[in-house]
Amino acid sequence: MILTVTLNTALDITYRVPELVPHAGHRVDEVTERPGGKGLNVARVLAALGHESVVTGFVGGRTGAVLRELLAPLTPVDALVPVAGTTRRTIAVVDTATGDTTQLNEPGPQITADEWEAFLTAYEPLLRQADAVALCGSLPPGVPVGAYADLVRRARAADVPVLLDTSGEPLRRGLAARPDLIKPNLDELARLTGSREPLRAARDARRRGAHAVVASLGPEGMVAITPDGTWQATPPAPVRGNPTGAGDSAVAALLSSLVEGAPWPSRLRRAVALSTATVLAPVAGEFDAKAYEELLTQVRVESLPA
Repeated sequence: MILTVTLNTALDITYRVPELVPHAGHRVDEVTERPGGKGLNVARVLAALGHESVVTGFVGGRTGAVLRELLAPLTPVDALVPVAGTTRRTIAVVDTATGDTTQLNEPGPQITADEWEAFLTAYEPLLRQADAVALCGSLPPGVPVGAYADLVRRARAADVPVLLDTSGEPLRRGLAARPDLIKPNLDELARLTGSREPLRAARDARRRGAHAVVASLGPEGMVAITPDGTWQATPPAPVRGNPTGAGDSAVAALLSSLVEGAPWPSRLRRAVALSTATVLAPVAGEFDAKAYEELLTQVRVESLPA
């Protein structure tokens, strides 16, 4: 199975409005709620791809109860750790006239030292059952800034491949623990390295400790610098839609390809196709299955000089 860690889970709420106008009242055409946070989105996509997945992280309060209720009928196994605080909400407002999305993210519950220790106690046995682990998203208040570095080291000690998908200081600290793969977007990579040139920044990130780096370039696809080579994968054309969850779908594609032993060009082709198909889906954390199959034959992957 593949384990996904979401320390800052969320209840994802999507509002669809005919047109989003600043300083105006709006009538909402449609409201959807989904269990969310990056790792839960990854696990849901992994399940759709046919992989067994287990989700862990923190959950609490009324929002957390709704999240677990919505998660229960889905395929990912719930191994979330309860806390006294209340799980956050994220609000996506989709302007159906333009396809643009405005995102509002709450900070998350305050985590106590005892709750962090309870999570670590739960994490170790889950690791022993995992074929790979993804550490995803922001840290809720109270969790040590070096938390991901600790979790990477524990995964490496258990000989479990680990993908780190976070940003800022947690990413900087996590790199020092030498994760197998990181998947920043271009802005996150620039904040880490000081460079907005993708290949230069990705090489810098790899020198800082990552075994491999896959950088998302938004509508321009992805670049990967790995021990086996350097590649760029590009979608056939830009698409408009809801980008929420597109990066998480890319993580799911990379993880599923890793445990299947697929070569890097295939991993990137899947990641770009799946993330693009997610932008085309109407609800965060889902993907357009038909578009995904079509895009697999259309994404271009080219080898770049090392």
